[in-house]
Amino acid sequence: MRHLAVLGGAGGIGRALVARALREGWQVSVLDLPASLARHPVPAGVRAIPIEGSDERSVAAAFAQLGDALDGFVNLAGFASPMQRLDEVEPALWDEVVTGNLRTAFLSARAALPLLAKGEAPAMVLMVSGLAAFTRPGYGPYAACKAAMVSMTKTLALEAAPVVRVNAVGPGAVDTAFLRGGTGRSKEDQPLRLDMAAYAAMIPLKRIALPDDVVGPTLFLLGPDSAYMTGQVLWVNGGAYMP
Repeated sequence: MRHLAVLGGAGGIGRALVARALREGWQVSVLDLPASLARHPVPAGVRAIPIEGSDERSVAAAFAQLGDALDGFVNLAGFASPMQRLDEVEPALWDEVVTGNLRTAFLSARAALPLLAKGEAPAMVLMVSGLAAFTRPGYGPYAACKAAMVSMTKTLALEAAPVVRVNAVGPGAVDTAFLRGGTGRSKEDQPLRLDMAAYAAMIPLKRIALPDDVVGPTLFLLGPDSAYMTGQVLWVNGGAYMP
């Protein structure tokens, strides 16, 4: 049975990914904040491992519980600060966003690679964002982190080849708690970050994404049908952004 570890697996996209991965026969481990795991307990048969992704010791301790090998690793962790002009962002907030997103991505990828190198047809998927390339005002710190993660995806793909494939998924807005304060960082009931109806009207497919819209591309990048893909970004946005 192939082993998949999902960082941020208690979030909206994470729960959908875990559910489908179980149906497809994966052994799944979820790594997430203690508060997230308490609010959204993992399904039966899934191992829950608490982690603080920006803390090097916590990451090392969490990944040590995954065993000797991984076949897949997905990083869904991340959060955005309230919308604000970049020149009005305080340095402390900038550091918080960069630490929570980019440092977490670096530490977790570094910890996952040795385990993936021992796996069967191993693959890593980083969750970036359409904002990494399709820049919009108000999301400066978060967008900068996601753009850096695109670059990191490409670097990891080159350095880990030919043993481990590394790709990314870049969704637009997805209807999850991320838009309502974030899983593990809030009560998930804050005012929406965007006007859902207005946003959907701008999308060629005329709706906002749901978690399952992101799950399919993610599992594709973990599986054999993408065996000749590495260093790529799949943009999942209903046609809103076409590079």
